[in-house]
Amino acid sequence: VEQLCEPFYSKYARDSIPPGRYFRMLLVGYFEEIDSQRGIAWRCSDSLSLRNFLFLGAAEESPDHSSLTKIRQRLPLFVHEQVFAFVLEIAREKQLLVGRLVGVDATTLEANAAMKSIVRRDTGEDWEEYIRGLMKQEGIENPTKEEMRRFDKKRQGKKVSNEDWVSSRDSDSRVTRMKYGRTHLAYKAENVIDLETELILAACIRHADESDTQTLADSVVEAQTHLNEAEHEKHIEEVEADKGYHSTDQLERCQWLGLRTYVP
Repeated sequence: VEQLCEPFYSKYARDSIPPGRYFRMLLVGYFEEIDSQRGIAWRCSDSLSLRNFLFLGAAEESPDHSSLTKIRQRLPLFVHEQVFAFVLEIAREKQLLVGRLVGVDATTLEANAAMKSIVRRDTGEDWEEYIRGLMKQEGIENPTKEEMRRFDKKRQGKKVSNEDWVSSRDSDSRVTRMKYGRTHLAYKAENVIDLETELILAACIRHADESDTQTLADSVVEAQTHLNEAEHEKHIEEVEADKGYHSTDQLERCQWLGLRTYVP
C-alpha cells in the first residue's frame, strides 16, 4: 500500500501519516461502524489494542481527524480503488471471500454543499436573483428578503429540477428528497455485499437522481470487476435486492449477464 501511495508523498515535507496507518484507520471505522473521521480518530486514540493495530508507540500521538482529511484529499480515487482490490485479495487468500450470492442496496448521502449554492444552468442566476426576476415580472421592484421568501412560498408551480439547477460548489451533487423528508443536495451510495461473508465487493457513488432501477446491473458488474482484480476464480451467480430495484429492463440485463435475481 505504501508503494502505491509513494508518488503522492513529498520526501522533504514534515512527517505525515503513513499510508498504511491511514487505511488501517479506515478499516477501524468500517468494522466498528463509525461514520465520521472525527469518530475514527477519537476511537483510535482511546484504545490500547487499536493503537497496537496502528503500530503506534507508547509516546506517539494517534492521528487526528484533520490529518485524515489531508491524506484523503491527497490520495486520488484510483489509489483507494487499488487498495480496495488489495484488501479483497487478502480476503481471498484467507478464504474469507465467496462472491457467489450478493445483495445490492443504496442510500442517499447529503453532499457538503447547501441548497443556497444552487444556480440556474441556463443563466447562472442564484436563487435570490431568480426570485427577484420573477417578482419584477409581477411589477414588484426592490423587494426585501422577507417579501421574497413570502413570494417564493406562495407561488404556483414551484419546482427545483436537476435539469434547471446545479450547485455552484459541487456540480456532481443532485437535488433530491432525503429519506427523512427534507430536500438536499446529495449523492447515492450503492453497496454490493457478499451475503455469505458480509464483505463489501463494491461501493459505488452515483448521482442522487439515478434511480435504483437504472443501476442494479452496473453495480454488480463493478463488483465482479473487483473480484477479477483480486484474482478470485468464482463469478457472481445470484443477486438479491429490494422491491425498489424491480425493472423489466434491469432484470433482462441481469439475465443476459447470467445472473439469477431475487427481487420482490
